[in-house]
This record gives sequence, C-alpha cells and structure tokens, in this order.
Amino acid sequence: MARARAIVKRRKAVRNIRKITRTMQLIATARFQQANNRVAAGRPYVSKIRHLVGQLSQGVDLDHPLLKANPETAPDLLLVLTSSRGLAGGYNSNVLRKAIQYIDQLQGEGRHVLVHMVGKKGITYFKFLDRPVEAAHMQFGDKPTYAQVAELAEQFMQRYAAGQLRSVSVAYMHFLSAGVQKTEVVRLLPMEPPQQREEAAAGARQSVEWEFSPDPATILADLLPEAVKVSLYQNFLEAVTSEQVSRMVAMKAATDAAGDMIKLLSLQYNRARQTQITLELLDIVGGANALQDK
Repeated sequence: MARARAIVKRRKAVRNIRKITRTMQLIATARFQQANNRVAAGRPYVSKIRHLVGQLSQGVDLDHPLLKANPETAPDLLLVLTSSRGLAGGYNSNVLRKAIQYIDQLQGEGRHVLVHMVGKKGITYFKFLDRPVEAAHMQFGDKPTYAQVAELAEQFMQRYAAGQLRSVSVAYMHFLSAGVQKTEVVRLLPMEPPQQREEAAAGARQSVEWEFSPDPATILADLLPEAVKVSLYQNFLEAVTSEQVSRMVAMKAATDAAGDMIKLLSLQYNRARQTQITLELLDIVGGANALQDK
C-alpha cells in the first residue's frame, strides 16, 4: 500500500508541473506573436532604408568614417545577444557556442576581442568559463526599445569612428520562421559599401536621375548611422522572437513529457493497487481455509 501511495504522490507532483509548463507554453506563445509582429513590421523599414542608401550612393564618392577600415592593430568587438531567463531549450547554448567559436577563431589569428554581453545567461556562462567581458548590458528585457538600442549603437559608432575598434560584430539567433532559427555572427561595422551591397543583392539596375536637396553626400551622412541603428535593432528583435519560439517549443515538449509520465504512473498505480488487492484476497482466503480446517 505504501508503494501505491508513493506513486499517487508522485503523479500529483507531475500533474502540478504539467500545469506550470502548459501555462508557460501559452505565455511564450502570446509573447512570440507579439515579437513576431514587431519583427515583421521592422523588416520593410530596414530593407527600405538600405535600398535608399544604395540609391543615393550611386555616383557619390563617400568618405564616411563608418565605411573606412580601421588599423589592424585595433581590437575587435563582439556583441552577444542572450536571454536573461532560462527554460528556452538550446537557445542560449547555441548562441554562446557560436560566439565562442568566433572569438577563438579571431584569437587564433592573433586578434584581441572585446566582448559585450546582453542577458544574464551569457554573463553567467562567461564568468563560469573565466572569460573576460568588457561590458554587460542588463537594460534590455523582452521588449527592447529603439532608444535603448540606438544608444548602444551610438557608443559603438563613436568608438569605431575614433579608430578604437577594428570591427563590430553581433552574435545572435537569426529568426527565419517559427520552425527555423539560425545562429549567426554578422558584421555591423565597418559597413559594407552601399554600392557593392546593392549590386550583390539585386544585380545591375537601370540608372535613374534624381534631384536632391541637400546633396546626396549630406543625406547619406545622416542615413548611414541610422542604417546601423535599425540593423542592430532588428537583430535584437529577431533574438527576442527566437527566444520566445525556443521557450514555446521547450515548454510544449515538457508538457507532453509530463503527460506521458502521468500515463505511466497511472499504469504503475493500477498494477500496484491490483497486486495489493490480490494479496489481501489471498490473506482472506487463507484465513477462511484455516478456520475450516479447525
């Protein structure tokens, strides 16, 4: 009887866990929908501003610090986007693995890498590995604002324009669809020349004459920093969306596993209870036979 009670107690605990994971799955699903809407709304703007930069740069000799290559002796900066909460499957481990591979590759080439970390999980992991982190950014939550990201991008651009950095890259989870996310390390600075990017993406276009006021170089001087800011902001949005997808999938798997365990425990309880009843019946029959023998 004691074994049956233990099974009942364990089954009750698993049912409580299933309620929690089911609730977390529903919350992650709602947050994913919100985050996905933000990503979908931002992609046309990012694409359009890059297209506009490409159009304005045709026939313009750009001399902007964000396009220039800095000295090879300057360190490289890597911004790693992780989450501050767990229970998201392999989301954080995949991003951190990609970041460490990139860091080790640069250090193998004799480069000095400065790491900026976003999220408690990444900070804790790098502290566990005893890897240096130049700055930890804890101001970003589930809904990073454009103002917060723009401030961080402005710091990177100022340091790069001053020649203090050779490059600025971002390690994050690139959101492709609800079923596909891919860890990537993308270069933020120096920016790829707009002419080359546009030609590689869409091929040669028919030239169109435009009249600008002010001149294209002046407009591009304002658009290039804005392009850096919106690109970094889009990276943040895709990272948050990928996190919610990973948590949603992980909680669904946990809920399904809890359901399977409840079925198994119920079967074990029925068998234990049946065994207990059989033993009790045998005791009764044995006692009755003993009385008849007397």
